[in-house]
Amino acid sequence: MATILFFLILAISILVLSILLFLSRLKPYCECEICQGYLNSTWSLEFKNLCDWYSYLLKKSPSGTIHVHVLGNVITANPNNVEYMLKTNFDNYPKGKQFSTILGDLLGRGIFAVDGEMWKFQRKMASLELGSVSIRSYAFDIVSDEIRNRLIPLLKSNIHTVLDLQDVLRRFSFDSICKFSFGMDPGCLKLSLPDSDLQESFDLASKLSAERAMTVSPLVWKIKRGLNIGSEKKLKEAIKKVDILAEEVIIQKRKNDFSSQNDLLSRFMRNIDDDKLLRDIIVSFLLAGRDTVASGLTTFFWLLAQHPRVIDEIRAESSRVMVRKEKETLASFEEIREMHYLTAAIHESIRLFPPVQFDSKFCQEDDTLPDGTFVAKGTRVTYHPYAMGRMESIWGKDCLEFKPERWLEDGVFKGQCPFKYPVFQGGVRVCLGKDLSIVEMKSVALALIRQFDFQVHMAKEQTPKFMPGLTATVRGGLPIMLQERREQ
Repeated sequence: MATILFFLILAISILVLSILLFLSRLKPYCECEICQGYLNSTWSLEFKNLCDWYSYLLKKSPSGTIHVHVLGNVITANPNNVEYMLKTNFDNYPKGKQFSTILGDLLGRGIFAVDGEMWKFQRKMASLELGSVSIRSYAFDIVSDEIRNRLIPLLKSNIHTVLDLQDVLRRFSFDSICKFSFGMDPGCLKLSLPDSDLQESFDLASKLSAERAMTVSPLVWKIKRGLNIGSEKKLKEAIKKVDILAEEVIIQKRKNDFSSQNDLLSRFMRNIDDDKLLRDIIVSFLLAGRDTVASGLTTFFWLLAQHPRVIDEIRAESSRVMVRKEKETLASFEEIREMHYLTAAIHESIRLFPPVQFDSKFCQEDDTLPDGTFVAKGTRVTYHPYAMGRMESIWGKDCLEFKPERWLEDGVFKGQCPFKYPVFQGGVRVCLGKDLSIVEMKSVALALIRQFDFQVHMAKEQTPKFMPGLTATVRGGLPIMLQERREQ
């Protein structure tokens, strides 16, 4: 009885102290239209997704920047501001302690949660490894093998059956990134579609970590974490499972002479002895290489279903490039690089539906953005690629159209300024895995487009509704029915 009373008093004390701390830091109550719309969720009466509401507000703003005062958040879709944050004044806009507090339990000291010397160290190592010809060839072979031996057979076994393509793509990308990153095959895409403890634990941990960032006050999740209840208890349990599995992978690597293995973890282990840091690197690899690719491909196929002309163009281009391989589904790395229309279509798709819809930094010192917006020290500053893809001021009056041709010049793909298209970030933090992810997306998309006709089982006017998360995930998945093509 005394023990129960002690813990009850302790819990109440923690709660009172947390409330006092919260009140001392509370953002001022605000009656502006934006803040009231956020607090009362009235935006949901007109918009399916929070990102669509933000896009609407940013379009209306003359500067392309808005304030959500109750969140202490400045949100921008202004390319000049993005360049200023990611390049010109990079040092004043780190991820920040607030970000690492929210995601640190999952990401630890991984590259996506740190700044300063730890970030520079990991980025330098990752840059050297991901830039090598051998690692790119290794990654391409893994993806091709997974397509040929698992993805295509699975889809063939489900002809004329409605299946969730998003789930299939998430399984595919999870298998691929696990093989590439640490030489482990979870087998998520086997014909029986088995469950994977690592996949399920990682998904749950990612979801619950992202939900922390959505609360009006961090007090809510911090109290739950302190008391080990609710979603924080589930998060702790999920992360513990991820930790155990990551530790097993590292132990097995050390037993099996990692010095001769080609996966990324083995390469990092040649220079790092800290197993906790290696665990954090594993989680970062999973986050970067799994969810983003699956997310980008899901919305790409949704767009293709609305635009059969684009499918015809991709098939025609592949037939020209793969002229001696009419019956072959998979293209070589060199052939993939020659398919400019396919490259344009992928980039156009993730312009409209970026896997990471927004990204935030925290201002170190008082500053003024190029559009004249004052930013106080400690303010969260968010640039919004999802909204930027819908800005007439950036992409013209046809910005809402799915139009791969906007990326072509005389039939050749031409990239855009990374600060008006920050899907892969830009400046010093530009995504190191960009080329690998684009090649993977092109390989999967081409294989399916050449092998199958498909029909999305959603109302034509129904647009994707996204679930809260670190990456964009379509609520309810992407129900699709496939039919093998007679001619390729």
